Amino acid sequence: MTAALTILPPGAPDVQAEMSAWLAHLRDERRLAANTLEAYGRDVRIFLAILAEQRGAPPSLADLAALHPRDVRAYLARRRADGLTSRSLMRALAAARSFARFLDRRGLAGAAALTAARGPRLARTLPKPVNAAAARRVVDPQSRPDAEREPWVLARDAAVLALLYGCGLRISEALGITRADAPVGEAQAITVTGKGGKTRAVPVIPAVRRAVEDYLAGCPWALAPNGPLFVGVKGGPLNPRLVQRAMVELRGALGLPESATPHALRHSFATHLLARGGDLRSIQELLGHASLSTTQIYTAVDEAQLLKTYLATHPRA
Repeated sequence: MTAALTILPPGAPDVQAEMSAWLAHLRDERRLAANTLEAYGRDVRIFLAILAEQRGAPPSLADLAALHPRDVRAYLARRRADGLTSRSLMRALAAARSFARFLDRRGLAGAAALTAARGPRLARTLPKPVNAAAARRVVDPQSRPDAEREPWVLARDAAVLALLYGCGLRISEALGITRADAPVGEAQAITVTGKGGKTRAVPVIPAVRRAVEDYLAGCPWALAPNGPLFVGVKGGPLNPRLVQRAMVELRGALGLPESATPHALRHSFATHLLARGGDLRSIQELLGHASLSTTQIYTAVDEAQLLKTYLATHPRA
């Protein structure tokens, strides 16, 4: 670990003003999520603080305009020495590049130095879905191992997990559904809000509707139409950590690997659709991926599963 950063302002007043404008642009025009905004702002402040330490004074816009690739390499080396993983380092570089491009468009500083610097190489990791039989057990309320918890709580957890696997939702998307938008009755689709505030319509299968209806039938709280569909035992919005904890308990009860997380159910949704003949473009729309290249990783998962089955079952394998 390297020494702690010297306590200096992260940038000269002109840089601080432009940084505020950049963050407002990301929030209002790019509509980035609050967590993403916080991470980008933190990474750029650290970037500026390291430059301030190297120069002995907070960097100005003129300093950023004169930035050299070696300055960026020194910054990356410092962050690596502080223990950042390659993925976190890539995000930190992306944040600095975004700020530099913002300044470039405003004619204040160029982004050439940050663009020229090579980012860390990321190891390619494939999503780890659970198999179809295990996924069905996960979303079955009868699989819940905790007999001490109230039945409506067990039904609630099953309904959330059913949305993750049956509709391919993220936890935040499932917990963002309002009571008025609950997929019940004759509902054939549900509108969810994903990353960047983008909305998409996702079909709802009968098994998911039944899971949500079972939860609502037992929920003791009067849910406001515009309030959250899923609530905790005190009636407030459900904390996503409780969904993750429920999945941990299920892993132990069902003998599933540690890779069986709530988000793995979303991976399972995509992988199982692809295995049954679903096309990539449709799966991209269902998942809410901005780029098809993000969805294409599931083709590698499907090929890996096929190869595993082949090697396990072919007489000459």
